[in-house]
Amino acid sequence: MLSSTLAVSAAGKLPARLTDAEFWTLIADLSEPGGTFRSDNLLSNEARFQFILPELGSVARPGGAYMGVGPEQNFTYIAAVRPAIAFIVDIRRGNLDLQLMYKALFELSADRADFVSRLFSRKRPTGLRAGSSAAQIFSAYLAVDPSDELYGRNLKEIQRQLTSKHGFALTADDVTQIESIYSAFFTFGPAIQYSSSEGLGSTYQPTYADLMLATDINGRPRGYLTSDEAFAYLKDLESRNLVVPVVGNFAGPKAIRAVGTYLKQRESIVSVFYLSNVEQYLRLQRSWNTFCANVAALPLDDDSTFVRAGHGGRQARGTAMTAELGGMAAEVEGCGAR
Repeated sequence: MLSSTLAVSAAGKLPARLTDAEFWTLIADLSEPGGTFRSDNLLSNEARFQFILPELGSVARPGGAYMGVGPEQNFTYIAAVRPAIAFIVDIRRGNLDLQLMYKALFELSADRADFVSRLFSRKRPTGLRAGSSAAQIFSAYLAVDPSDELYGRNLKEIQRQLTSKHGFALTADDVTQIESIYSAFFTFGPAIQYSSSEGLGSTYQPTYADLMLATDINGRPRGYLTSDEAFAYLKDLESRNLVVPVVGNFAGPKAIRAVGTYLKQRESIVSVFYLSNVEQYLRLQRSWNTFCANVAALPLDDDSTFVRAGHGGRQARGTAMTAELGGMAAEVEGCGAR
């Protein structure tokens, strides 16, 4: 009963769903002009990003708003935190297109095995069913060749889902970018890495399969494709237009503050803000305090939590990218000295 009460409190007056028109208008209203990054970032390179999930689950309130940056690792955090709405804020318009591709795939897919089939344009192997483990699913698909026929058919279905079913006013560049992104997943399959499409990154890069088979600090798999329940939660949230991709610079003048205004008007709070390693770029650009002031404009409480990428933290040490937690309200209060 207590957790249910906390979830309702965190959610405030957030909508149970957004219409297609509301969703697309919200993206436009919150977004800034697109910027650039050193890679297309189609896949995370944070091999230990699940390590903090047990601790995160103990401090983050469900039912509030989630904010994040980048590609698929957001789905795992969203499935763990169970927000009422999620905003994925990224400086690149390409990440919005990537998130729209995922949205269509979630909506079109009946289950996890179907989703992986569509994501990589591989024919579904026999024997996969509800309850199959992520290890079984990816082991099966790693042995399947890509299908040109499936790729062509799936790409058309993605485009129809976004433009005909939802009526989203994709630009010509959006359509081209979605095709390019989907082509990369077709070409590299479950072995796709952060550096696959552009040859960037460090010597070790986890594959999509590696990331989906990763575990938390206790050795428990928690990826968004680990269970039927996690997948169903995300599919439902996407189908209700409540995973909202936003184009915005963390130190920009509009996006983060506009998300804050939207949430304050609906009496909701930000439960979790996943930063990846964006802060290091903000500090290099001497704009961290501007970002900090933007975060200060968000509705927060004492449980609001940063999740950031790092090479260590309270729970893990090592060279592979892991994750760390930080209290948002306390950090924002002292940001002037950082």
